[in-house]
Amino acid sequence: MTHSATAAETRVIAPNFKRRLSGVTSTIVQLVPEQNRQGQGVAVLGPGLPDHLPHLGWFDLLKLWKRPKTGGKRIWHARRNNEMLFGLLLRDILRMPIKLLFTSAAQRNHSRYTRWLISKMDAVVATSARSGSYLKVPHTVVSHGVDLALFHPPQSDSDTMAVTGLPGQYLIGCFGRVRHQKGTDLFVRAMIELLPNHPGWTAIITGRVTADNKAFATALQSDIEAAGLQDRVRILGEVDDIKPWYRRLTLYVAPSRNEGFGLTPLEAMASRTAVVASDAGAYAGMIVPGKTGEIAPAGDYETLRDAIAKYLADPALAEAHGEAALDDVRARFDLKGEAAALGAIYERLARD
Repeated sequence: MTHSATAAETRVIAPNFKRRLSGVTSTIVQLVPEQNRQGQGVAVLGPGLPDHLPHLGWFDLLKLWKRPKTGGKRIWHARRNNEMLFGLLLRDILRMPIKLLFTSAAQRNHSRYTRWLISKMDAVVATSARSGSYLKVPHTVVSHGVDLALFHPPQSDSDTMAVTGLPGQYLIGCFGRVRHQKGTDLFVRAMIELLPNHPGWTAIITGRVTADNKAFATALQSDIEAAGLQDRVRILGEVDDIKPWYRRLTLYVAPSRNEGFGLTPLEAMASRTAVVASDAGAYAGMIVPGKTGEIAPAGDYETLRDAIAKYLADPALAEAHGEAALDDVRARFDLKGEAAALGAIYERLARD
């Protein structure tokens, strides 16, 4: 049953104008509960979000001419172009008393249209210094965090590799949509080359395969079978709950060629798992090379493979770096810090 929110009690609206799961959607799902634990009064609007989040309905927008019970103005916190455009409609055409905030995770030059939309926002947040370097307007850097209550180290037998029934002693994983952009082929290529020399390891790949990537995924499966590794490199597809799979890993690999921010390394680190990642998105700022994992240039297969090989040859090193990763993510990437930083921005905008 959907948890409905009232417009009067809502201070911040987090629109989600995309039905399918994406990194932006995942951010909203994790962030909103923590924001509300901090008393920020955030409600979501749109499809594709779980029922436990406080939802506004479309007809509730008619109530936005009236200010919230707490006074001040409401915040429309957009993360996509269409959400910025809709916010402009509410503020500038319908003249509702709201302020517009945009969070940018993109690490590329924005189109002229996107730059125009951004220029109309009341405030802008960048998820990393790198994404902020592509903005032409004043902005505040607020890094994403991870919910340390949801993503945590192993606690029971269900968090061990043994429960999976997969062969071997150690598990290496690559999670996310199965597609070229995510570098899934680089991971499979590395596994085909490395696993024959490391019989104690098994690899898993999880994530949705969209219709336009079915041929890509089929080709990967054919390569795995041609190498005779179909029992030790498993493409699992989407799983109901990814969290225990992080806890079962000894090493996580994020080989993206292109990324916005990318939460999966933080989720792995919070689960006490070492990470090898490309330098796409904000990955390079998450990992301390030689301490919590390793970084390879995006698309550089050889460097990625060699970084993985080091851990396959020395599982104890992977476990030690997993311990250090847990300490680091607790210190630098707790979701509570992200929520508090956004709360300060909301408060300034609402009272401005």
